[in-house]
Amino acid sequence: MKPTPSAVRSFHEMVYSWWELHRRDLPWRRTRDPYRILISEVMLQQTQVSRVLPKYEEFLYFFPDVYALSRATSAQVLRVWKGMGYNRRALYLKRAAESVVHTYHGEFPHAESALMSLPGLGLYTARAIMVFAFEDDVAMVDTNIRQIIVHFFFGGVAQKEKRILDVAAKLVPKGKSWSWHQALMDYGALELPRGNATNTPRKKTSVPFADTDRFIRGRILDILREKRTSEKTLIGDVMKQYGRNEQRCRVIISGLIKDGLIVRAGSVLSLPE
Repeated sequence: MKPTPSAVRSFHEMVYSWWELHRRDLPWRRTRDPYRILISEVMLQQTQVSRVLPKYEEFLYFFPDVYALSRATSAQVLRVWKGMGYNRRALYLKRAAESVVHTYHGEFPHAESALMSLPGLGLYTARAIMVFAFEDDVAMVDTNIRQIIVHFFFGGVAQKEKRILDVAAKLVPKGKSWSWHQALMDYGALELPRGNATNTPRKKTSVPFADTDRFIRGRILDILREKRTSEKTLIGDVMKQYGRNEQRCRVIISGLIKDGLIVRAGSVLSLPE
C-alpha cells in the first residue's frame, strides 16, 4: 500500500496533535549522545519503561561513557545489570563498546552498515541511533510503530516486514525524524492499546514464569553476582529452593556457560572477568 500525500498529512496532524498533549519526558530524550541512546535502546528491549528508568541512571553512573564500559569486566557489567533480565544484552553492550573504542577510536560510526557491524546491533537499534543521536531521516520500526502502521494502513491485518518498512519510510517527515519517531512511540505505547489496535486478544501463558528455565538462569546469575561457588553447592541450592532436578540444573548451567554469562574453573562457577 502506498499512502497518498493527503493521507500522510492527515496522519502527521493526528499523531503530532496527540503528542503535544501526551509526550513523555524521558532522560534519553534529553541527549544526542549515541552511547546513551544505545544504552537506553538495549535496555528497553522487552522491558517496560518504568523498570528501565532507574537502571538507566544507575548504569550510566558506573559506566558514564563508552570508554568506561569497554574497560569494565564482564562481571562488573553483569552485577550492575542485575534486575533487568535478558542478561546477554549486558554483554552485547560491553562488546559493542569495545568495538567502538578499538575500531572507531571511541566515536560511534554514522553509517547503518557500520552500526550493524557492532555486536548485538540489528537494523532497528542501528536506525534508532541514526534517528535519536544523529537525527537522520530514516525509518525505524519497533513493536509499537509496527502496530500503528498495521492498524491505520492495513486494517489490522499483519504484513511482511518489508511492506511495513516501506510505509514507515514514506511517513517520515523531512527534517523531523527525531520528533516523529518519539511521537509514534508514545502514541503506540500510551494510546493505541486503548483502541484495541490489532483486535487480537493476547494469549495467556499457561506456564508461570517461575517454572521456566529463564527464571532459573536469572537466579543462578544472582547467586554468582554475590560470590563464586562450587557447581555442586549451587546445584544443591537450586534444587532445594526451586525444585529442579540435577540434570536440568546442569543443562541450564551449560547454557549459561555457552552464552558467556558464567565460567567454570575446575569445579567452581563464577561470573566472567
